[in-house]
Amino acid sequence: MLRNVSFVLLLLLGLAGFPILDAKSLPCSQIQKDHGIVCRCNATYCDTIEPLGTVTSGKAVVYTTSRKGKRMERSELKHSTSSTAKTKVYVNGTSTFQQILGFGAAFTDAAGINMKMLPQAMQDQIIEQYFSDDGLGYVFGRVPMASCDFSTHEYSYDDTPFDFQLSNFSLTMEDMSYKIPFIKKAMTASGGKLKLFATPWSSPAWMKTSGRMIGAGELIGDQNGKYYQTWAQYFVKFFEAYHAQGIDFWSLTPQNEPTTGIDPLWKWQTLFFDASMERNFIKKLLGPALAASPVTKNLKIMINDDQRINLPHWPKVILSDPNAAQYVHGIALHWYEDFIDPATVVAETHNLFPDYFILATEACAGYFPADGPKLGSWSRAEQYANDLIKDIGNWVGGWVDWNYMLDLEGGPNLVKNFVDATLIVNATAQEYYKQPIWHVMAQFSKFIKPGSTRIGTTIIEKSVDVEGLSFLNADGTKTVVLLNKNEVLDFEVAISDISAPNVIYDLTIQANSLVTVVYK
Repeated sequence: MLRNVSFVLLLLLGLAGFPILDAKSLPCSQIQKDHGIVCRCNATYCDTIEPLGTVTSGKAVVYTTSRKGKRMERSELKHSTSSTAKTKVYVNGTSTFQQILGFGAAFTDAAGINMKMLPQAMQDQIIEQYFSDDGLGYVFGRVPMASCDFSTHEYSYDDTPFDFQLSNFSLTMEDMSYKIPFIKKAMTASGGKLKLFATPWSSPAWMKTSGRMIGAGELIGDQNGKYYQTWAQYFVKFFEAYHAQGIDFWSLTPQNEPTTGIDPLWKWQTLFFDASMERNFIKKLLGPALAASPVTKNLKIMINDDQRINLPHWPKVILSDPNAAQYVHGIALHWYEDFIDPATVVAETHNLFPDYFILATEACAGYFPADGPKLGSWSRAEQYANDLIKDIGNWVGGWVDWNYMLDLEGGPNLVKNFVDATLIVNATAQEYYKQPIWHVMAQFSKFIKPGSTRIGTTIIEKSVDVEGLSFLNADGTKTVVLLNKNEVLDFEVAISDISAPNVIYDLTIQANSLVTVVYK
């Protein structure tokens, strides 16, 4: 039904003089906000991405998103045999790196609460635009185990003190209303490709030294004692409860940002583990507990789930112990302190432990200070693009955003830790806004599919403002993503492939823009 509505809208837009790019695409409905341009969506209209189409030899398809207002604007290039461009990009398919796992976002309470503010058709539209092949093609969903700061209150799945048998364990209203319905829709929209991973922010308060989920503290007692044992079984209970709802998971992390649990000023849910504690918990309790249940025996454990400042120390402590390493498959990273350590520390970690994938599991803009959304901000979109390029260029296999939708304030959040998101809902107007971040994510996720391989990229230029990556796709096409960080200058760029050096694609990359080029 939505496609029929879109077709009628296309006819009306054509009569009104809007540029109609493709029978299946709708242009951005642009609004100028305080910090730049957003795309407005409501019950009757939302922009869509023009399909790639068939990429034939000698032709390239280009998508552009820019500060000046281009949003996944499609164009085509014909090749030439020479170029005068001063910036040259050489793609080398014989130099291969990691396989790409994919992209995604988190199913938080806050995202679900905001979705519920919109009519059903808009909810479905949002899920389709994130998880379907016609949309961003997201394949990852992160699911908080019980409450996090993007909840409206503290809660766990068993708040009964001293319930070491977890007899009172149960999912909550938040799971049933704000997470599970949208996870199921995303599973359908993705065509069964959705991979879910779970993360706890805190144990129930009664298991913790502080007696509160919020704030610093660790599990009570000996690391092999009954509190740690019960906490391991809590994970199994969670996955079995979701399994009973028809949802199975791909992976988990033992703890969100475990190092924050020692901070006496920490304002929201946390639980302290250091690397040795996480190692011991995995090898003695969590790993065996998961292995013992038919529901959880194939789950992949990712370690760290914290800042890259922990690298390579954290993986060294855990993966150097074969009894712990046998349960571990990957290393999870957050982006919040990326300014402290260069991305090369991620490559160093890969080189030490090449058999373990690396996944970026959380990122958001506007976190320090926590000042909420800046509607239309290009600088935040560029921050995403730069981090994606730096991370993936240093062996990160996938990249998962934080909340997939927040309100105009950047919440709800129980401690007012308001941040930005790719989609911002205006419930009063019954509309939502696609931030430039949304289209930046599209420039990557739409054309760098799971199973593609990062390949060699050499950029020779007179400016340091152009950076990028290249990929070999399963269908034989190649994808090149290039970011121009210069605020003023456009750059003439020539892209050539060492397998066909006389086939050159010339293009102009506008100031403050991101381009994705797909060619064969």
